[in-house]
Amino acid sequence: MKKFTYTPRGVCSRQIDIELDGEIIKSIKFTGGCHGNTQGVAKLCEGMNVHEVIKRLEGTDCKGRGTSCPDQLAKALKSAL
Repeated sequence: MKKFTYTPRGVCSRQIDIELDGEIIKSIKFTGGCHGNTQGVAKLCEGMNVHEVIKRLEGTDCKGRGTSCPDQLAKALKSAL
């Protein structure tokens, strides 16, 4: 198991904690952000392959910011690899 903490930029969430088992996501916890949305994204990603999640979430935009919590999660997962 590998645990990783990422500090997102340009979004409302302040921290993303990730636990990986190889390339499989075991858990994700967002601190801050839109609680219902970040919780939902985290639950949907559990059990998935890191590369598939990156492919699906990378580039997601929130309110014209050029990024979003899902996009920052993709960046966090890239960093964790």
